[in-house]
Amino acid sequence: MNTAIIYYSMSGNCEDTAKKIAAILDAELIRLEPEKEYPDSGFRKFFWGGKSAVMGEMPKLKPYHFDARAYTRVIFGFPVWASNPTPPIRTFIRDNREALHGKKLAAFACCSGGGADKALEKLKKQLEIEALQAELILIDPKDKPNQNNDKMIREFCEKLS
Repeated sequence: MNTAIIYYSMSGNCEDTAKKIAAILDAELIRLEPEKEYPDSGFRKFFWGGKSAVMGEMPKLKPYHFDARAYTRVIFGFPVWASNPTPPIRTFIRDNREALHGKKLAAFACCSGGGADKALEKLKKQLEIEALQAELILIDPKDKPNQNNDKMIREFCEKLS
């Protein structure tokens, strides 16, 4: 089964997780990058990221290659901002909505606190689906590594196998 991992990562937590999942599933990584980067530290990081997520903004993305015909499964990975998936994920879904129909879909969310359950529910609404094939929530996996995170990543991948 051909799998694409579509992800956005600001601090590296989602990128680290995406790479681990890709290694297990032999998946292709597709990193989303907004043309205008978000502030990545201090108050501005939380203000602008939270505002963008809550307001449903869809930033213009740097070019990426995604040929939906090449994949039977798509996994989304994102940090949680104000209980929402990050805006670059929203842009990707808007731009590829038709191409995603009929694909097996899964997602992982990385966060520092709460809100990941709500973010996954909002993702399903954006995708116009009832359920994901698998879901994974990790708390700062790169910044606070532990064996339980690796176990949860393996279990997530097993659900997809």
